[in-house]
Amino acid sequence: MAKSTFTITVLPGDGIGHEITPICLDLLNKVSAKIGGFTLNFDSFAAGAAHYKETGISLPEEAMQHAFDSDATLLACMGLPSIRYPDGREIAPQLELREKMDLFAGVRPVKTLPGLPLPLTSDNAKNLDFVLIRESTEGLFASREKFKIVGEGENAEAFDTQKISHKGCKRVFDFAFGLARQRKSQGYQGKVTCVDKANVLGSFYFMRQVFDETAKSHTDVTADHIYVDAAALQLVAKPWQFDVLVTENMFGDILSDLGAGLMGGMGMAPSADIGVEKAVFQPCHGTAPDIIGQGKANPTAMFLSAAMMLNWLGHQHDNDKLVTAAKILNEAVENAYATGALLPYELGGTSGTDVISDAVFAALDKL
Repeated sequence: MAKSTFTITVLPGDGIGHEITPICLDLLNKVSAKIGGFTLNFDSFAAGAAHYKETGISLPEEAMQHAFDSDATLLACMGLPSIRYPDGREIAPQLELREKMDLFAGVRPVKTLPGLPLPLTSDNAKNLDFVLIRESTEGLFASREKFKIVGEGENAEAFDTQKISHKGCKRVFDFAFGLARQRKSQGYQGKVTCVDKANVLGSFYFMRQVFDETAKSHTDVTADHIYVDAAALQLVAKPWQFDVLVTENMFGDILSDLGAGLMGGMGMAPSADIGVEKAVFQPCHGTAPDIIGQGKANPTAMFLSAAMMLNWLGHQHDNDKLVTAAKILNEAVENAYATGALLPYELGGTSGTDVISDAVFAALDKL
């Protein structure tokens, strides 16, 4: 029998995370009651910049252990520009979660919603649906706590070292090909594009070689390459040509924000960080200190991240009810925007947290 009861670690984090998280949990409870066949038990923990300022700890051991022991983690957003570690870095416990839980696949869907003003106006650009995957444990980010400064004063030099391993590449490439195969069965292109800078840096040439080697085991899926600068150009010129893109950590961090821009902004962009057995789901946006407590926070990305969590849990535990719930939740968000009545503040409108949430809840009731 498929597993039906799930424990979810909830990390509201900082800023607007405390405004969008309770509503998202209510939405998850509502879709659970509507579909049936599964139960979600939520346990919330304090973590992030504000918690660090108060206690000197950004991610309590209790919260980390609960995330390891639970079925999935739902994280809102963490970090505040005014609160930093002694070396100047912002507080980012979400990076600790990725590293310690070995969540190697950063999944960033780019899917436009109807009824919104978008930066690209062609018919193709209004119907985007592709996925960017960033390797989340290596790349340039691997040295974030190991950078070194050599020399002093005008002779000082700072060094960050990029790490790209065969193991790290192979597993994220296998993940990308697996996702492309799944998408192909749903009518998508079934293509994986490796984004690199193999014409300049040897580490990326090594990465490309591992990609080509891995592609030989996935001949039912099309494989190709593109340099990262060309990818940035094509994501603006013809983004609909892509299906699944896979790249290094830093490149993925940058290009995923470009993808969010194609959707209308960070408030529309969900994400997941996935490992072999564990996963963390969170919106791509930050804590938005400038609008805290004003009711302007856009909960859409949080809702869509929650749908990704349901879908992942369903496939991970062979529970079709969860997969159905994910589909229904996505449809509710799409239908709410399709009316044309919603325009979030970041897109120049006046639809805040309550207005968007009410519209999604109402759309869910109609499904």
